[in-house]
Amino acid sequence: MNAATPLDIITSDSLAPLCHGFFGRAGGASSGVFAGLNCGPGSSDQHEAVRINRGKVAQAMSVAPEALLGLHQVHSADVVTVDAPLADKPRADALVTATPGLALTILTADCQPVLFADREAQVIGAAHAGWKGALAGVLEATIDVMVAQGAERGRIRAVIGPSISQRCYEVGPELLDAFMAEDPEAARHFAQGKGDRLLFDLPGFGLARLRAAGIASAEWTRHCTYSDPGRFFSYRRATHAREADYGRLIAAIRL
Repeated sequence: MNAATPLDIITSDSLAPLCHGFFGRAGGASSGVFAGLNCGPGSSDQHEAVRINRGKVAQAMSVAPEALLGLHQVHSADVVTVDAPLADKPRADALVTATPGLALTILTADCQPVLFADREAQVIGAAHAGWKGALAGVLEATIDVMVAQGAERGRIRAVIGPSISQRCYEVGPELLDAFMAEDPEAARHFAQGKGDRLLFDLPGFGLARLRAAGIASAEWTRHCTYSDPGRFFSYRRATHAREADYGRLIAAIRL
C-alpha cells in the first residue's frame, strides 16, 4: 500500500448530496501496522505520515486541514456544537454544526462511526459510538443537539459506517448484565458464543437506538472492520495479533 493508491471512500445515498465519507485504510502514507490512511494523531505512527493522511482527507472533503474538526474521544454521551475551527480538541464523542465549510470527523477502529444530516435544515452531526457511548445515549444526545440547532427529528438521516460485526465481537456475560441494567430490550442484541462467551451486535444495537429515537432513517453500511484487514483497521484484530498499536479510520461529513 502506498501514497499513490486511491482513497477508499464509502458513501451513502441517504446523506447525498452532502459531502461525506467513511474512509478505508487505502491510499495513505503510513507503513507497518499503520499501512495506509491512519488518521489517528494519538497513535504511535509517525506524525508526518498522519499529517499527510489527514491532508488527503481534507482535500477529499474540499476543506482546509484546520477545518477537519475532531475530538478527544472518551466513550461518553457528550456532544459539542461547533461553528468555527477548534483550537483544542474537546473531550466528547459527538459534534454538531450548522456552519458550512466545517468537516466533522470521528476516528474509529471497531466502534461505530455515525454520520447524521438534516439536509433541509442544513444541520449535520458525527458521533463515535462504542458500546459504552451507545449505551450512555450518545446517539440520542447527538439528535437532540441537532434539533436544538434547527433540525427536525423526522428529517434526520443517520448512517453507521464500518464497525465490528456480531460474529467477530465476543464478550463476557458481564457486558450483557450492564446492558440489561440500562435497557431490558438489549438482550436481543446478544447471541450465544462458546462457553459463557456471547456475541454482541454493536451496529444492531446502534440501529435500534437510532430508530427508537424517531428519525427519518437509520442504516449500517454493513462493513465489518475486524474481518477485512486489507480494507479496515481494527483494534480487536490488532490485539489478537499482539500488535503494538493500530491505525484509526476516519469518517467525515460537511455542509
